[in-house]
Amino acid sequence: MTPIIYKVARIDGDYAHLTNTETGEDILVAMALLPDETDEGMTLKWENFEYSVIG
Repeated sequence: MTPIIYKVARIDGDYAHLTNTETGEDILVAMALLPDETDEGMTLKWENFEYSVIG
């Protein structure tokens, strides 16, 4: 699978709004699926059905 890079646009309670850095598409993801240290403005990589912080 090709990795996808997302920017955490904002956090709304139990959900995070992520923006695909290539396409600009927004998605809504449950915070339970993201790394514990996830915060607004961070960059995440989605690969093999798992998110990781890259910046």
